Amino acid sequence: MAELSAATGVPVPTIKYYVREGLVPAGRPTGRNQADYDDGHVRRLRLVRSLTDYGGLSIAVMRDLMQRLDNPEEHDFDLLGAAQKTITEHREPSPGTDRDRAEQELAELVTRRGWRWEPHHPATRTAIGILASLHEVGRDDMVDVLDSYAAAAELIAETDIRLLGDDLTDRERAVEIVVIGTAVGDTLIAALRRIAQATVARRTYPAAGAGDDQDRGDAGPTARLTHGRS
Repeated sequence: MAELSAATGVPVPTIKYYVREGLVPAGRPTGRNQADYDDGHVRRLRLVRSLTDYGGLSIAVMRDLMQRLDNPEEHDFDLLGAAQKTITEHREPSPGTDRDRAEQELAELVTRRGWRWEPHHPATRTAIGILASLHEVGRDDMVDVLDSYAAAAELIAETDIRLLGDDLTDRERAVEIVVIGTAVGDTLIAALRRIAQATVARRTYPAAGAGDDQDRGDAGPTARLTHGRS
């Protein structure tokens, strides 16, 4: 176990805890208080640590996921679906006419785009709740552009699937990509969206942002390049 700790950077007490909780399989006993660990243990330990650090998963959720990962009868698609749900926010919408309207709108969107309708999926329930909230506060204009948001989401999803590749035999790699890639990817996409918003806003309202660089005392990279050519 000391060698396993050195190979992975995970402290021995933490490894013992993961083994005790069923997240990492026990080693093969070779004597009193000794066991052998192989490359499979190294990979599993790194996976668990990654899911803990980047996926923010609880021990109970990870235990269930690891059990499904180790089950040879678990279909690859079902395993990846379970992995995705572990990091999918779930907000149950409040009952009312706005919720019913939102559910109908989302169902129609899914039909238009040829997506699979899963009414009980946590992402579906969250989306319905968000749409209902937009109606409640009078932001129907945001609901009106739902198709544009859906088109962007599908492009991102296609990129995610390409990252997985065609070969799903390495199930631990696939689970890691789904959980960590989605959790970190959501943050990355949000950051890129804000950068793009700033750029598009300046492009759309050039007069409004004309004095921003001078006010900050920083011409910014684009302005500096332009000034350098003049």
